Amino acid sequence: MNDLHSKLIAERLNIPSRKVNNTLSLFSEGATIPFIARYRKEATGSLDEVQVADIQREAKKLEELDKRRASILGSIEEQGKLTDELRRRIEGTYDGTVLEDLYLPYKRKRKTRASAAREKGLEPLAEALFRQENNKVEALAARFITPEVPNVEEALQGARDIIAEWINEDERARNKVRFLFRKGAVIYAKVARGKEEEGAKYRDYFDYSEPLKNCPSHRLLAMRRGEEEGFLRVSISPEEEDSLYQLERIYLTGNGPASRQVKEALHDSYKRLLGPAIETEFRNLSKDKADQEAIEVFATNLRQLLLGAPLGQKRTLGIDPGFRTGCKVVVLDESGQFLKNATIYPHPPQSDEYNASLTLERLVAQFEIEAIAVGNGTAGRETLSFCRRLKFGKPVESFMVNEAGASIYSASDIAREEFPKEDLTVRGAISIGRRLMDPLAELVKIDPKSIGVGQYQHDVNQARLKESLDQVVESCVNSVGINVNTASKHLLTYVSGLGPTLAQNIVDYRSEKGAFPSRRELMKVARMGDKSFEQSAGFLRIRDGKNPLDNTAVHPESYHIVEQMAKDQGCSVEDLIHRAELRKKVDLRKYVTDTVGLPTLTDILKELEKPGLDPRGTARPFEFANIQSIEDLHIGMVVPGIVNNITNFGAFVDIGIKESGTWCTSRSW
Repeated sequence: MNDLHSKLIAERLNIPSRKVNNTLSLFSEGATIPFIARYRKEATGSLDEVQVADIQREAKKLEELDKRRASILGSIEEQGKLTDELRRRIEGTYDGTVLEDLYLPYKRKRKTRASAAREKGLEPLAEALFRQENNKVEALAARFITPEVPNVEEALQGARDIIAEWINEDERARNKVRFLFRKGAVIYAKVARGKEEEGAKYRDYFDYSEPLKNCPSHRLLAMRRGEEEGFLRVSISPEEEDSLYQLERIYLTGNGPASRQVKEALHDSYKRLLGPAIETEFRNLSKDKADQEAIEVFATNLRQLLLGAPLGQKRTLGIDPGFRTGCKVVVLDESGQFLKNATIYPHPPQSDEYNASLTLERLVAQFEIEAIAVGNGTAGRETLSFCRRLKFGKPVESFMVNEAGASIYSASDIAREEFPKEDLTVRGAISIGRRLMDPLAELVKIDPKSIGVGQYQHDVNQARLKESLDQVVESCVNSVGINVNTASKHLLTYVSGLGPTLAQNIVDYRSEKGAFPSRRELMKVARMGDKSFEQSAGFLRIRDGKNPLDNTAVHPESYHIVEQMAKDQGCSVEDLIHRAELRKKVDLRKYVTDTVGLPTLTDILKELEKPGLDPRGTARPFEFANIQSIEDLHIGMVVPGIVNNITNFGAFVDIGIKESGTWCTSRSW
């Protein structure tokens, strides 16, 4: 990455150049976002993950722009039209729009009306008219009559086509129209002819308009979806009369016959070429902005879901509830291993509460069950109530679990690989039970788009959505820390520096050799090199290992610092971890070096205060209000609920009734 790129990124993100330079250097060395943000604070000036990711994203944009610039220079040079001045302007811009404007006159096009007119030799006529000096228009045009141009009108038409293309390709015209779009573009939506009934769900947009700059992302995406489905016709434009007036001020120098020809060409250029081209730009720009907002909403919701409090390692019953087909029940041990399954029918039409009670009581006693996880789908509320009425002779807490995506998991290749002999319903119940025990570990197996915590997620740019959501999952996994001796390969895949191959190799090594006794043992895993170990080790935990620091977020590269702290206090590392009075005596300034500063040392001391502590807390049962249907609600009631989804137009809240939820809209709806 060159110095100019660093400077541009620093200006765009308002981050000091030194921090940008150091961050880019770390990326070039193969460092990941979580690693840089957590373990290289001295180099980055304590930039957080969002800022580090922003630097990476801007760097990629500039690299793509450089590739495009090289392609454009090559194309123009190949045509023999690359002047020194044009090269200077192309090499000097880092604005993609300006770059494309500079290239437009040289861009290879399919045959146009203007190119056809040029082939007929009408360009000199267009040049003469454009100068607006010779007002003997018909006499001038008559000189260009040939077998291919049989009369004056066709000659003038061809000349106007050339002028229209010149105006369309002129930077002045494009920048003026862009300014008018930015200032006053309006988005219009109308119902497609004959689609009134079929497209009724888009009725709000059958005759709709508002300033584009005021249109929120969810409305814009809704209109675009209606357009793609063929129910709406959507357009974006400023006031046409004002646009034409502003262009006339640039190009018209009089009101004679030649100027009138130019005016006609100008109007044609705006309506046929320039207006639609800039409209496409603003459609794309507004779509990009709406996509970004929707992706940010999805990412925020996904983070909250992934970081939901886990129940932890407790023996659990997972129940996928249902009426007619019954409730699928599975038994999971404290590590989430599947032990047994059964089906009960406590609800109509069978209503066999007696045998359902016996089955659950027997399973709880036989497998020493400590908790019950009930999916929140069909019959979920009834099943939860049924479980809570039972007397197990011991404390057994029952939890409602959001089962969104469980059916997607149960039919996935991952589920078939894990449970090849079980049917879909059993796999779904296993997913529900495991999701209570550790939401993060289970949800990483599901495509985030299937979890249902966003707005218009299927309408946004899918590559950008995937990149953003993968980044969120990676961030969550690494912020929590992963038990390397129990984690699935799917969870390990998201650990900084690993990926699918190393994740599988870790699982294979663990299966063959047994649990890892220390982080250092990871170096024996196939293809685990120094760089992979450096990037991943701090995020992998060894519970009850030989070295107590292996169960902390302290990186192995800093173990010697902790050991020196303990030595200076005349105690062991374990004593330093467990005795607050010893940690209070540590003077961090004594351990500052050229490469390790106070930010890292402060993090180390904080980690010693809470080694291995899960930042997510612990799951607690939730109690809904005693309401059965939406008819039981009235204005002014305050009821407990679970926010399942937040969007820019409101929040979807589960308050425990049969409806999928209630939602509170904002004034922007």
